[in-house]
Order: sequence, then C-alpha cells, then structure tokens
Amino acid sequence: QVQLVESGGGLVQPGGSLRLSCAASGSTFIINAMGWYRQAPGDQRKLVALVTPGGSTNYADSVKDRFTISRDNAKNVVYLQMNGLKPEDTAGNYCYLSLRLTWSSFKDYWGQGTQVTVSS
Repeated sequence: QVQLVESGGGLVQPGGSLRLSCAASGSTFIINAMGWYRQAPGDQRKLVALVTPGGSTNYADSVKDRFTISRDNAKNVVYLQMNGLKPEDTAGNYCYLSLRLTWSSFKDYWGQGTQVTVSS
C-alpha cells in the first residue's frame, strides 16, 4: 500500500559526498516523521536523521556537523545530504516513514536499504 523508493547510495572516497533520496507513495496518508536509519553488519539499526512535515529535525551526534536532512512535503520526498564522509559511515541506509493512523497511533514503514561504502 505504501512504497518507499530509495536512491543515491554508492561507493565514495573518504571526504566525499553523497545525497540519498527517498520518495513515499501510495494511498492517502499523514506523515508523522520521515528520515534515515543505518545498520552495519553485526550492529543494530541506528538513527541517522529525522524530519517532520513542520521542519523539526533530529540528528545522530556523529553526523550533526556533516549531514543535512531536508524534505519536499508536496512530493513526499526526503533527502539526506552527506558531506565529509568517513569510513565509519559505511552501512546500509534505510528510509524510514512514520504515518499517523489516529490522533494517538502510528505505523512504521521501511525502505529496502541503499548501501553507502566509504573507502579508498
């Protein structure tokens, strides 16, 4: 019913940049929050950045000075501009969508993931 289409991952050298995109489509919905999580092999999935339709943002401490999340509410698209990439940023990156079902209930959706590899 709801689809998340991700793009922008790839291989980049340390210090390089990438921009991830995620487009949400499907039936009518109200977005509570949208953003990105990442997961390295053997590790848990962790928050990278979130943004709300109103523009509030939340970043992991490790990326605050290097990454920027933004959104286009009209297109239901969220972006993650990643600058100054480091080897420790290497991970599968997953688009995240939280939809409001009622005034007090929500449902989570996940993208398939796009790989970011930072290496020489």
